Amino acid sequence: MDYNSHTDAVVRVAVAIVNALTPGERRGRAFPAPADLGAAATEGLRTVYPAYRDLSAPEGADLAEVAGRLRAVFSDVASGDIDGAATRVNALLEETDARPMLERHDGEPWHLHFHGRGNSTAGQWAASCATGLAIVLGSEFNDRLGVCTAPHCDRVYVDVSRNGTRRFCSTACQNRVKTAAFRARSKSE
Repeated sequence: MDYNSHTDAVVRVAVAIVNALTPGERRGRAFPAPADLGAAATEGLRTVYPAYRDLSAPEGADLAEVAGRLRAVFSDVASGDIDGAATRVNALLEETDARPMLERHDGEPWHLHFHGRGNSTAGQWAASCATGLAIVLGSEFNDRLGVCTAPHCDRVYVDVSRNGTRRFCSTACQNRVKTAAFRARSKSE
């Protein structure tokens, strides 16, 4: 499942910042809110854009607020509430005044970017991520956003597999669940 390279990238950014900046659980352990939001936001963005600049603590805090709102979109989709997810994305699109722009840079051909009102880092990423998620939600792949189904993990993911059957945020969580199931079967035999 590919939308286009930029849309795929901003959806991966949405996943990365939600997983880096929102507290909860990860791979069976508590995942507290990061102490250094600037560093955590930078690390999240660099999972998709390795050369991304360092973010300040205030920029990280603003991006953490956006990440919390994006998490709610993934949660809505995971619970089957596409209408709720769409309502949340529409609110972000309206608040950020998201608009598409054709851009060409770094030797690439013209491609679609998404911009918002103002120049804040969080505002620009909110507009981009909301637009990317809107493209996903408005397609036949709207069920490809999810929250990990492993016990004690609430990290989010986008399923880009051919068959659309992903249920875990990572191979580590998938292996944890399979190992637990194997042990449970072994004990009952």
